Amino acid sequence: MAIIRQPIVALVGHVDHGKSSILEKIRGISITSNEPGLITQKIKAYSTSLDNIKNFCGSLLEQLKIKLTIPGILFIDTPGHAAFTNLRKRGGSIADIAILVIDINEGIKPQTLEAIEILKSNKTPFIIALNKIDAISGWRQNKSLSLIQDINAQSENVRNLLDAKLYDVLGRLYDLGFKSERFDRVDDYTTQIAIIPMSAKTLEGIPELLMILTGLSQKYLEKRLEIKPNEKVRGTILEVKEEKNLGIVLDVVLYDGILNANDQIVIGSINQPIATKIRSMLIQERNDYKSIKTISAAAAIRLIVSEIKDAFPGMPFVSVDNDLEKSKEIVQKDIKEVLIETEKEGIIIKADSLGSLEALIHLLQEKHIQIKRASIGSITKKDLADASAEKNPLNKVILAFNIRHDIKKPDAKIISDDVIYKIIEDFEKWLLDERKLLEKKELEGITMPTKIQILPGCIFRQSNPAVAGIEVLGGTLRVGMPLMKDSKPLTYVKEMQHEMKSIPEAFSSKQVAIAMPDIIMGRQVKENDVLYSDITEHDFIKLKQLKRFLNDKEIDILKEIAEIKRKENKLWGV
Repeated sequence: MAIIRQPIVALVGHVDHGKSSILEKIRGISITSNEPGLITQKIKAYSTSLDNIKNFCGSLLEQLKIKLTIPGILFIDTPGHAAFTNLRKRGGSIADIAILVIDINEGIKPQTLEAIEILKSNKTPFIIALNKIDAISGWRQNKSLSLIQDINAQSENVRNLLDAKLYDVLGRLYDLGFKSERFDRVDDYTTQIAIIPMSAKTLEGIPELLMILTGLSQKYLEKRLEIKPNEKVRGTILEVKEEKNLGIVLDVVLYDGILNANDQIVIGSINQPIATKIRSMLIQERNDYKSIKTISAAAAIRLIVSEIKDAFPGMPFVSVDNDLEKSKEIVQKDIKEVLIETEKEGIIIKADSLGSLEALIHLLQEKHIQIKRASIGSITKKDLADASAEKNPLNKVILAFNIRHDIKKPDAKIISDDVIYKIIEDFEKWLLDERKLLEKKELEGITMPTKIQILPGCIFRQSNPAVAGIEVLGGTLRVGMPLMKDSKPLTYVKEMQHEMKSIPEAFSSKQVAIAMPDIIMGRQVKENDVLYSDITEHDFIKLKQLKRFLNDKEIDILKEIAEIKRKENKLWGV
């Protein structure tokens, strides 16, 4: 007879929308207090028994009118940034159902959209916790009432404001191809996503959230939750520790099969898979651990194993059964899909765990950043040598999550932090600054495409030198820039002034006075005439190669200059 396991529920969504706070209230423990920046950086698992759920929900569960056989719920708290939800065989994809947490006052953010796309691609069913209703202006808490009674007891203004925020989310979800409705108005849970307004701060809506979650798991996921006695054990390492008198300790999530004390397991590793024997199994009860002999999925447990090396968080493990080599092949296949090792150009990234590494890879690939190598562990001499040897200066960088280093004056840029989205922000800023430096260096000494017009009524001196007011129609006019009219070299910008002050350059739409030697206003140049920078054929060819550094207007002006030049020489610049 099949055993029904706990459903695995992943909490996902935008950073700081309240995922960990919801679990704090459900379990009555603090999750976020020790996290850098108060943002969860690694996946953590927390189990809640059916009895605990019944205590929270009270008579609400009776509304389900179904027999509850699930033993409880295993919650997986995913890190803050939505990129972290794409945790193949660790986060979203091993989840049976997900809770998408949205701050009702902030609505759907870019990372919320990314989380939705990931849930959609993994075909993971989800409900929405519309958190922080207590922050709605004028909201009054009513502890003795159910959520719907609580909402109905609010003032008309508050109810209207709640509905407006709710329907904004409904509209955005509809545009994304999802039908949704407030949970008490849902007609069909198979076609509509249930939205539960709630507050992790005041507990309002948490009983209703658990009721919906329990009902959906029991009614629609029962077959998926069946565990057969001979099914292979599969799990993921969340944390690796070495503790006094215990040795190596692994905090893990078991998501398939039944695990026994003294079983042999194989753990994935960067080099060779690790075969080890379980010495003891522990399960957390409040703030202490209790020894157990056997446990079935889904569960968060602690394993004390024989001495091992090179075990990292995020690594998969499986039971050995009778075929050690096959078990090794299974775990290594998962790892090879994450680790990157190529001979192509790109940046190097390092992380402290497989899950964090995968998150970094996903986020960078979304931004079309090439990765040469992605691996776990400290920054090595090879990493530094390879990064500094990159031909593209924008690839001379190592991104490191939660990796400590004391490297002084490295040849390559090292960007490290213990908050992943901060690494990405710092990297993007570095890229922008480096591109500006490269642009300046590459374009040094080249005449840029610029177009100006002589303003009517602004001839201040006719000659020696001629001085006139002009408007920059496009590009950047610089002192010393040669100018042409009708493909012929004409003059150059000797001096430039704005509001009686000399300036070195003038940007598009700027009106300035310029001094032009060797011409007479009214003869070679008249009011309303359009002049261009006189670009040499050599500079034109180079500018075509460096087109990525030009804006759209400058590219258009470059084309106009080529057309003018080709009236006399059809092969100019070809």
